[in-house]
Amino acid sequence: MQFSESWLRQYVNPSLDSNALGHAMTMAGLEVEEQHSVAPAFTKIVVAQILSAEQHPDADRLRVCKVDAGTGQELQIVCGAPNARVGIRIPCALVGAELPPAESGGKPFMIKTGKLRGVESQGMLCSGRELGLGDDYEGILELPGDAPVGEDIRKYLDLDDQIFVIKLTPNKADCLSLMGMAREVSAITGALLCAPRWNVVNVSIQDKLKVTVDNADLCGRFAGRVIRGVNPQAKTPDWIIQRLCHAGQRSISPLVDLSNYVMLEMGQPTHVFDIDKLTGDLSVRWAKPGESLELLNGQTVTLQGPDSAGKMQDAGIVADQKGPLALAGIMGGNHCAVTDDTKNIYVEAAYWQPSAIQGRARRFNFSTDAAHRFERGVDPQNTVNCLEYLTSMIIEVCGGQAGPIDDQVLAMPERKPVSMRLARAMKVIGIPLTSEIVADVFQRLGFEFKKEAGDVFVVTPPSYRFDIEIEEDLIEEVARMYGFENIPDVPPVASLKMSAKAESKRGVHLLRQRLALQGYQEAVNFGFIDSESEQRLAAATEKDLITVLNPIASQYGVMRSNLWGGLLANLKANLNRGAGRVRLFETGRVFKRDENIQEEAGKVAGFYQPQLVGGLAYGSFVPEQWASDNRLVDFFDGKGDLERVLDPLYFTTEAAAHPALHPGRSAKIQLMTPAGNCNIGWIGELHPRLQQAYELPQAPVLFQMDLESIRNLGIPQPEELSKFPAVQRDLAVVVKQSVSSQTLLDAMKVKKPNFVKAIELFDEFKAKPGSSSMADDEKSLAFRVTLLNPQETLQDTQIEATMAALMAALEKNCAARLR
Repeated sequence: MQFSESWLRQYVNPSLDSNALGHAMTMAGLEVEEQHSVAPAFTKIVVAQILSAEQHPDADRLRVCKVDAGTGQELQIVCGAPNARVGIRIPCALVGAELPPAESGGKPFMIKTGKLRGVESQGMLCSGRELGLGDDYEGILELPGDAPVGEDIRKYLDLDDQIFVIKLTPNKADCLSLMGMAREVSAITGALLCAPRWNVVNVSIQDKLKVTVDNADLCGRFAGRVIRGVNPQAKTPDWIIQRLCHAGQRSISPLVDLSNYVMLEMGQPTHVFDIDKLTGDLSVRWAKPGESLELLNGQTVTLQGPDSAGKMQDAGIVADQKGPLALAGIMGGNHCAVTDDTKNIYVEAAYWQPSAIQGRARRFNFSTDAAHRFERGVDPQNTVNCLEYLTSMIIEVCGGQAGPIDDQVLAMPERKPVSMRLARAMKVIGIPLTSEIVADVFQRLGFEFKKEAGDVFVVTPPSYRFDIEIEEDLIEEVARMYGFENIPDVPPVASLKMSAKAESKRGVHLLRQRLALQGYQEAVNFGFIDSESEQRLAAATEKDLITVLNPIASQYGVMRSNLWGGLLANLKANLNRGAGRVRLFETGRVFKRDENIQEEAGKVAGFYQPQLVGGLAYGSFVPEQWASDNRLVDFFDGKGDLERVLDPLYFTTEAAAHPALHPGRSAKIQLMTPAGNCNIGWIGELHPRLQQAYELPQAPVLFQMDLESIRNLGIPQPEELSKFPAVQRDLAVVVKQSVSSQTLLDAMKVKKPNFVKAIELFDEFKAKPGSSSMADDEKSLAFRVTLLNPQETLQDTQIEATMAALMAALEKNCAARLR
């Protein structure tokens, strides 16, 4: 929001200077991003009048002017401006004047007596650009004919007036106008607020244009009136042009200028149609398929189309019998725009539902002042007042006869009362408050309120305050009006306690460090992913997806349920940049639907949000070297990395199918716990279908585990070192080839006698086809059993009994026989 200080002080004039006023606004949450004078500093430039202008004897484009600058004597100035002529009044820089630098950071330009093509020049006639008033340098700046000769140009044009550029937060839609800013300044400083006044327009004709509002979810209020016999070629008053310029807008034509002026001053965007270009009655509705519109900026848009997330989105329009005329709340159409030939107009002011405007302008890749205001909320109670104000100004400047206002009220927003507890406000802000202080704040802001038992204030927000919805909004208003600079800096007071690290838990930083030591690099990805990848990796249905209502980009449209999507995107990016061997890991949350989750601290009802650690390995199993073959990484390399990372935890893998992993090269990761095996994650090669979808030359090995499960180590249990030697025995058995070694290990561990300390597989043997020792579908597995009795030396009878018990367990559970 940009405006001049003099414009603001017309409606509220606190007893503060410019800097103090800017500071007060900033401390109330209306940050003054920039404050500067209308024109940069310069000296000795006065109002002057050209008495004569003759052709330069030696230059076709120069004129020798005699100028009265109020100094008591005529000045001779050589000027090259094409509009230099007798009688006009212009800015004149006297000898010794200091003009603003031509470029930022340059030196000021000094005016001296000199000669141009042999003719002496005693000053310079200035253009608007040379005074820092714009980019117009084609001619000298022409002043009104009643400008007093000799008066300082800064005083005459009020060039020391301050321009404020306010950086508003998105919730402060009520401050997107001069009156909104004036309300805030009045509340901050206590200065009297003066509302704009205008002459009430007499209705001299009874013409009405029928307007039908088809969709109340698009337009909640629509008002308009017919004005006939206007003069569109009338001159916009200089003071309006000046205020528009100070607000960062250029003058276009009187009808457009007046509409923009009312929007800037009152906050209500309006639109003016050339009524003679309309066909039949108007309708306010959503666009139909196939409809398009050429806008005032020359852009032709298709009114139905996808938004940034790919979802089909309708646009609201104002249409006549032939088709669309304007993009509702955003921009008018070129077909019915007012021109210099316009005689009869239809002026409309409406309350467009914010939800119907939000995102529409962005979809068409442009933004307008009107859309910026409507999508945040415009005061629906002020619609007719603003239409009356604009009508009064149009008739005053352009003439004409006005018809009655046709005001249709369909769906006004409900302003629900909001309660605020005084104790809660004191706790949040951190300062002592009284009921009198809070009541004073609400009175200054113009809020209707009542006080209930227990120091509870019930506030009914004004129609222009769309940001007041919950208790915290009212607390924010109290803090703003109290003054952020008045809130003391008080250090927090708390009983601090140094907590020891949990001995039974492993820190996540240690896990990250161990993965890094295995050659993995950490990636940090968003918690969002595109819906296509999510469906491919998790086999999720549309119902399972957790969609983001307002995604930052189309590829971040849903919440991730696994870490692999982001890691595969990282892998693809690295491969595209020439990497051949990639190791990546990530720790982070994933998000899944679960109706069993109840609302509590740190949890959201209906959603399961575990923390996982995941990774991938791609390329050769070790960097290229002379000491080993350059083979590709496989399932067992990934499993070995995890065993070294998770040590001392012991896990096993069990073959299982996962939609993202190769059907024959994937497994569940199971952790041994006192309660039995617990599934904590997955490991395996990427599914060939997904390898093709991601256009990968080879399949990476992926893993993913529950972070909390692998952090639990338990309390270490010390054991006394045995004084007696351990004994090792080998046990070789023959089983079917379909029986895994883990099945045999599990069977022996369940029946493991007290003397057995470790069992390790060290050999696998398969006989040649046709061998008499084993069938073709059999194999031999050899285990090394370590036995130890910490109390005494083991005897042969004890060892033989133990080995017999292990063999019996294998015979019973795995149909094994001794080799």
